[in-house]
Amino acid sequence: MSALARWCYQHRFIVITAWVGLLIALAVMSQTVKTTYDNSLTLPGTGSGSAQELLQRSAPAQAGDSDQIVWHVSDGNATDPAVEQRMSAMLAQVSHLPEVASVASPYQPGGKVQVSADGRTAYATVTFTDQADNLDHADINQVIAAATAAREPGLAVELGGKAIAGAEETPASDTSLIGIVAAAVILLIAFGSVLAMALPIVTAVAGVGSGLLLMAPLSHLMSVNGIAPILGALIGLGVGVDYALFIVTRHRRGLQSGLDPEQSAVQALNTSGRAVLFAGGTVCIALLGLLSVNLQFINGLAVPAAITVVCTVAAAVTLLPALLGVLGLRVLSRRQGRGLQSGGLGQAESGSGLWARWSRIVPRFPAVLAALGLAVMLVVSAPALHLRLGFADASNDPKSTHTYKAYDMLAEGFGPGFNGPLLLVAQTQSAADRAALDRLDRALTAVPGVAAVETAQTMPGAGPTVEVTQVLPATAPEDPATSTLINQLRSTVVPRYTHGTTLQVYVGGLTATFIDFATVTSDKLPWLLTTIVGFSFLLLVLAFRSLLIPAITAVLNLLSAAASFGVLTAFFQWGWGTNALGLGSPSPVEGYLPELVLAVLFGLSMDYQVFLVSRMAEEWSHTRDNARSVLAGVTHTARVITAAAMIMIAVFAAFVFTGQRGIAEFGIGLAAAVALDAFVLRTVLVPAVMYLCGRANWWLPRWLDRRLPHLAIEPPAEEQPTRVPGPALV
Repeated sequence: MSALARWCYQHRFIVITAWVGLLIALAVMSQTVKTTYDNSLTLPGTGSGSAQELLQRSAPAQAGDSDQIVWHVSDGNATDPAVEQRMSAMLAQVSHLPEVASVASPYQPGGKVQVSADGRTAYATVTFTDQADNLDHADINQVIAAATAAREPGLAVELGGKAIAGAEETPASDTSLIGIVAAAVILLIAFGSVLAMALPIVTAVAGVGSGLLLMAPLSHLMSVNGIAPILGALIGLGVGVDYALFIVTRHRRGLQSGLDPEQSAVQALNTSGRAVLFAGGTVCIALLGLLSVNLQFINGLAVPAAITVVCTVAAAVTLLPALLGVLGLRVLSRRQGRGLQSGGLGQAESGSGLWARWSRIVPRFPAVLAALGLAVMLVVSAPALHLRLGFADASNDPKSTHTYKAYDMLAEGFGPGFNGPLLLVAQTQSAADRAALDRLDRALTAVPGVAAVETAQTMPGAGPTVEVTQVLPATAPEDPATSTLINQLRSTVVPRYTHGTTLQVYVGGLTATFIDFATVTSDKLPWLLTTIVGFSFLLLVLAFRSLLIPAITAVLNLLSAAASFGVLTAFFQWGWGTNALGLGSPSPVEGYLPELVLAVLFGLSMDYQVFLVSRMAEEWSHTRDNARSVLAGVTHTARVITAAAMIMIAVFAAFVFTGQRGIAEFGIGLAAAVALDAFVLRTVLVPAVMYLCGRANWWLPRWLDRRLPHLAIEPPAEEQPTRVPGPALV
């Protein structure tokens, strides 16, 4: 690391120019190849997956996304001549707009099913030329403008669907800007210098920017999910600012200890930079561990996020030392500069201050503090015992959005289950199969929880006949009763009428797909945990030559994850915070969140553990005094860890303003977990437990020590610059 740091420092303008050129080249390439997102959710081996496969094989749907234009009359009927004339003119205008493939009007032959039973609500289906994530928002806004222009007193017009929701979402750049501003304020308070504050921001933006721009070519090599850029920005900004913060903090303390700027920068990269490489590697391993779930949807989020983290690490170990070379001593605040000239040291560096005092309290009450910290984590984790995975429908969109209002109008006019119909996809091979399917269709109307049944539609194609029956539940898509109905259809109703025949019937549709997705991810969660915990344990054994520290880390990281799920359950599933933030009513936690939260959280928790324990390990290697090592670790890292945590909390919380409930859940869950991790686990539980364990913290059997390769986070002694008299450095 020292050679790389020194080269980047000495050739700083070449490095900075190279980064600027790289970002420009990536931007040009991204605009040239364009990004092709794939949000398809395929679940092989499940009922919904088999239904989807049969439908695609027998009658492939049109390639484009299908959305709805919904209207409701307060008086009269939606089919009144005046209403029909006004709405038909609007639909004709919409049909000629860019990227609109077709419009199915309720006023066309066979369109009566698109008018509610009371005649006051109707809808038209707008099919676009491409999937929602690949449509230009400007074109979607033209559709919204044309449709809403048809409004008049007594006639309400709204729009629903994925394309409409995408056009209404707050751009990720806006929420990223909120997080960056919040991070800048915290850094300014922590550093007391505008230039020092700008260093982590510039480094993180360069790293995240390059990672996001790489998603365009990546999307042509693998399936990339449409929310990958948002998650990439969320994770990348959080870790990118933190990594640069750790290095800059070490550099500033090096300057204050009397090192010249180049020597200080090299030392910072050779110590904290190594920890950044290690921490970034753990985050990437945790994210790539998601590949063990073996779901295309999850893969399309994990790989782009891991690439973004790699880019932020690359920026931290190359661009940052170059920027340190440009600024020199100006990274210090004026007060610190004056103190350096007079030969004095600041309060934090002299072993006094809040965290120094706290580090001396821990040895006095380690058992009490450990018990209190554990109690807090267990109380916060308790709601996770009631966690229910599923998905949030459009009823949880902000109430001012078109999608929320359209959902509400359709639910009122056609019933709550209209927004999440079930599709019974049947494959018949004989007359006996066809007769059994007829009996099943007639029996469905008497099944509790079924509001309406639209009889089978035959799908032409070679081989066995595929027929589709649409079942409208009496309850909303996210209602637990709908899940109960799906399970009842699969376990009881369908088997009763297919027994003794070759008839195959699969329960599909979007609602069934999301429920299956939650089930599949829950079943694979233990394997993911085993993968992440196993790799994390091995890495920490190699890094710290200890068995107890990795074991403690694994247990505490699991506690942190449980606390995160506890917050998610209380906040979103129980609705303790959703109304206050305009995030809808209580509903299940998104089915894909546990894997993502676990992967990211394990990586981030490892970051803090590495920075804290590496400082303890450095002191242990010099003194072989466990109590002094714990004291030094807390004194010299707690301040920067808590500052880094506050930055991450600000960045994660900013993504609540995207208006997407899934992203808001991710942001709230991680923000809460980071807060508990930094202010309870790393500054209370870890020091208290390590103080209680004494020398056992650093024990490793000799036979194992001889066989394990050495992975040094801190550089060898001969690589360390000569220390000047003064306190230990972070």
